[in-house]
Amino acid sequence: MYLGRVTVRSYEKGLLFKDGEFVKILPEGKHWLFDVSGKSVVDVASTRTPQLLHKDLDLIVDSGLLGSDAKVLELSDTERGLVWVDNRFETILGPGQHVIWQGFKDVRIETVDTSDVKLYHPKIRVIIETGSAMGELTPYWVDEGSVGILFVDGVITDLLEPGCHAFWQNSGQVKVIPVDKGETTLDVSGQEILSRDKVSLRLNALVTYKVTDPVKAIRDVEDYKQSLYRETQLSLRATVGTMDIDTLLADRDALVDTIKATLSIRAAEFGLTVIGFGIRDIILPGDMKELLNKVVESKKMAEANLITRREETAAMRSQANSAKLLNDNSALMRLKELELLEKIAANSTLNILCGEAGLKDSVMKLI
Repeated sequence: MYLGRVTVRSYEKGLLFKDGEFVKILPEGKHWLFDVSGKSVVDVASTRTPQLLHKDLDLIVDSGLLGSDAKVLELSDTERGLVWVDNRFETILGPGQHVIWQGFKDVRIETVDTSDVKLYHPKIRVIIETGSAMGELTPYWVDEGSVGILFVDGVITDLLEPGCHAFWQNSGQVKVIPVDKGETTLDVSGQEILSRDKVSLRLNALVTYKVTDPVKAIRDVEDYKQSLYRETQLSLRATVGTMDIDTLLADRDALVDTIKATLSIRAAEFGLTVIGFGIRDIILPGDMKELLNKVVESKKMAEANLITRREETAAMRSQANSAKLLNDNSALMRLKELELLEKIAANSTLNILCGEAGLKDSVMKLI
């Protein structure tokens, strides 16, 4: 008949069962138990662990004998419990029946609805960094300058801003696609194109763009980067094919403006804005490059000859005008003669030989 003595410490509770039924909670202290049938059992549970885990938890709850010693929590399939112990996150409670000890520690439980697959909480980083939360939550980080497109069961439901996010597991098929919202450069190189006059060219182009409508960029096209690349290729071929080689080389800016305008219209249809477009290189075949060099050389030689002829003509015209002035004005002729003699006298000795009669007088008069 004698069962024995049971000691319950300050951080424990005694769970007394008789004939498989829960009878009561034994408080702190020493308890003497007598059992005629020998079917009494005492399970000692620690309240240092906030949650009571027991194989007969339903019997304990249904007895209604827990009183103020514990709090009973019933969670549906779309509910979870966030357990905070002494203001520190402890664990996540799944669907079902739970018993939380009261009194030994400061235990607080937040009930959240998982119908919305995303967890909204001011301390979300603390929650997901706790190991016990990994079985319930899937974390995701969005980088600065980007936005995350959230798909739930194949439908876009939200735009995720930069930062930390968490999603409930087993609450739907979740997928996040990151989209960079900063300026991006697309290199479109090695494009073999025929001009209108059948000259084969190789062009290297650069497109600078940014995503202005992330939802449209993800929803309306399969791959917006690849789509922009293809549109650039088509625009290059369509525009260069209508220009001859001379026009293309002489007015590259017109080519750039035309293609940029075409790309801007098309890119806007799938959520992009074209900021800039440029032709980095125009590469000609070897024989065409040599031929163009000869043409340029010939043009430059013709221009040089024309300039030379113009200068000669101008010089001859100037000489003719000078001669006419000297012929019509004897005083001006005399002045020019004096300037000539002055230059001769300044740089050398002037010796005058007078051979004929009267020549001396003429020279003296001139001087």
